[in-house]
Amino acid sequence: MTNYPHLLSPLDLGHMTLKNRVIMGSMHTGLEETKDWNRVAEFYAERARGGVALMVTGGMAPSREGGVFPGAAGLFTDDDIANHRIVTDRVHDAGGLIAMQILHAGRYAYGPECVSASAIKSPISPFPPKALDEEGIEKQIADFVTATTRAREAGYDGVEIMGSEGYFLNQFLVTHVNKRTDRWGGSYENRMRLPVEVVRRCREAVGPDFTIIYRLSMIDLIPDGSTHDEVVQLAQAVEAAGATLINTGIGWHEARIPTIATSVPRAAFAWVTKKLMGKVGIPLITSNRINTPEVAEEVLATGCADLVSMARPFLADSQFVAKAAAGTPETIAPCIACNQACLDHTFSGKISSCLVNPRACHETELVVAPTEMPKRIAVVGAGPAGLSTAITAAERGHAVTLFDRAAEIGGQLNMAKVVPGKEEFIGFVDWYARMVEISGVKTRLGTEVTADMLADFDEVVIATGVVPRDPGIEGQDDARVVSYIDVLRGGVDIGDRVAVVGAGGIGFDVSDYLVHDGHSATENLPEWMTDWGVTDPADHRGGIAPEGPQPSGPARKVTLLQRKAEAPGKRLGKTTGWIHRANLRMKDVKMMGGVNYERVTDDGLMISTGEAREDPRVIEADTIVLCAGQLPDRSLADALEAAGTPCHVIGGADVAAELDAKRAIDQGTRLAATL
Repeated sequence: MTNYPHLLSPLDLGHMTLKNRVIMGSMHTGLEETKDWNRVAEFYAERARGGVALMVTGGMAPSREGGVFPGAAGLFTDDDIANHRIVTDRVHDAGGLIAMQILHAGRYAYGPECVSASAIKSPISPFPPKALDEEGIEKQIADFVTATTRAREAGYDGVEIMGSEGYFLNQFLVTHVNKRTDRWGGSYENRMRLPVEVVRRCREAVGPDFTIIYRLSMIDLIPDGSTHDEVVQLAQAVEAAGATLINTGIGWHEARIPTIATSVPRAAFAWVTKKLMGKVGIPLITSNRINTPEVAEEVLATGCADLVSMARPFLADSQFVAKAAAGTPETIAPCIACNQACLDHTFSGKISSCLVNPRACHETELVVAPTEMPKRIAVVGAGPAGLSTAITAAERGHAVTLFDRAAEIGGQLNMAKVVPGKEEFIGFVDWYARMVEISGVKTRLGTEVTADMLADFDEVVIATGVVPRDPGIEGQDDARVVSYIDVLRGGVDIGDRVAVVGAGGIGFDVSDYLVHDGHSATENLPEWMTDWGVTDPADHRGGIAPEGPQPSGPARKVTLLQRKAEAPGKRLGKTTGWIHRANLRMKDVKMMGGVNYERVTDDGLMISTGEAREDPRVIEADTIVLCAGQLPDRSLADALEAAGTPCHVIGGADVAAELDAKRAIDQGTRLAATL
């Protein structure tokens, strides 16, 4: 008897059967653009071996002008078809099914040839689109059809037609972009003509025994977006046109509401899909922030959808479904929805990967194989760098002892997990604890390690992390001045007025922690929706509340300061930084850049601005929190070097760049793979 009867039950689509209810959603990994087709094939095949029912590729352009960027992958030539056949053959040999997503970016295309319903520039692209004429629209439809037939020729089991997230077909649906007065604009019947015609023509081209998924934007989260009645009307028309499945799209890329970041509640938009259940006769797929078997099972059991789509969880752990089916869900490496190595990489033109699992998209290069020469390895430091090293080395067959001066593993992850909106880090630390246990790593916690304690080990890895940088502010020995470590570990009393010194990632986290005072809307969906101004699209177009965001008041008055003469938070994550900045603005946090810290006074912190130290003033504060950066903690490494004992130095002990768990975990995994 499985713990996940809904999740693991098969679904007969007529021409093929899905072995469970799990779809691996589309992700732009950048792999296809590398032209290394063995690498692409292995990425998908590993996930097919992990038991997922059906995978959807990253978006393939149906035309050059429709690519998300110049040179974006597509099936334009016979060589392209042959290369994609390498992928589909590998997936089928692994027992999997795979569909190709056809993505026309429309005005989101990052190039001067972009096209759309009307010549209205996107706020997230510098290129104004060309408004298509009748001939141009016909060309785009024909391109979708050609991409579909080529996908079938390349061995794909189906296609997903991308009609959501504000891409090309979505742009025709809403008056936000579509200002046309011909048969492709005006009434909703006219505006939905293009997506329906695309589905109908693609179905005619491939016949009945080929899967066509239509990804439908069920809540646009933009002004003048679709209503729920329009969503139902489109879904029914898409079904009649020949779609096999309808997938859920949530929000346009230009929307100012987070949809997949870690602060978004789990399964936050499953209710949107549920509203469509029973109104069409084909299966519905729900998506967004579903990252555990338990959440997925609950979504299905409560009738929100027929299937669940998870994308990034399959970067974190390719064996997600297999582990759920085996009854070992606690061994699934958790997607923490951080975006750091996946979406941030995508929007920076890099190959995607995963903070939790550096092997994602690097399966052919980062190989973790059994060792031929087992060694005794000491790892000092049980933060993310040390943990990834210890677990990977132990799994390879080495005898690993993990030391830390703290009484628990996790290092500074234990501080991250107390920040409101970062609750996923709790499960991340729990997963590390379980993997330490089952991999056979010996732990010596609460131990202050000295160089002579490591003499008998074959390899020594130093992952001792960081120490806070001293900002050297006059009067900082005052009792009202505390470190971010003291704050996040709950060891000090904090006043009602707080000055936070340093506006990097830690400064933002500390400010978030202080204004919420332990309360997290991430744990309360209705409250989160109110905070961000999300409502039912049956009540208001696009699911945007007319009154806008209505956050609760801040628990404290916080001023966030930095020395750099730039906007605070400018260097935060590419796809999540705006969320952190908006979150603090909604809590009335005052953010100031280009300040000098003159001295601590009786009333707070005196600052000035600019090189000339102008405009001296006091930021009134009961508490001053120092988040002024970190330095590598190299004391043990230096002692080993002085004693002539070689060691490997990784993570924050190597380079203190904020709290960069992505780099630390990657370093640790790669080192362990070579020891």
